[in-house]
Amino acid sequence: MAKKNPKISVVPKINPQIKIQNIVVSADLHANIDLFSLSKNVKEVDYEPEQFPGAIFRIKEPKAVIILFKNGKLICTGSNTTKNIKEVLERATKVIARYVISA
Repeated sequence: MAKKNPKISVVPKINPQIKIQNIVVSADLHANIDLFSLSKNVKEVDYEPEQFPGAIFRIKEPKAVIILFKNGKLICTGSNTTKNIKEVLERATKVIARYVISA
């Protein structure tokens, strides 16, 4: 017969180190966006509707990525502070506002 292993006790860390590395934000601009014109005129925006229905807007400073959809909904990711997220969204909406489609 095989010997039984004694029980091994695992003690959890009491003070884990927590570091926020990525915040994901979703938002709605409540406007339709001309993604073709946006990608044609803004070099930081990539849009390939055959591959994916959203335009990818890469912000260099503070570093973040916005995925923008024609219906005005967006997802912003890649930042680690709410301050940076607000700054990124303020800068991006100023650029995006020029490409709103009037109904």
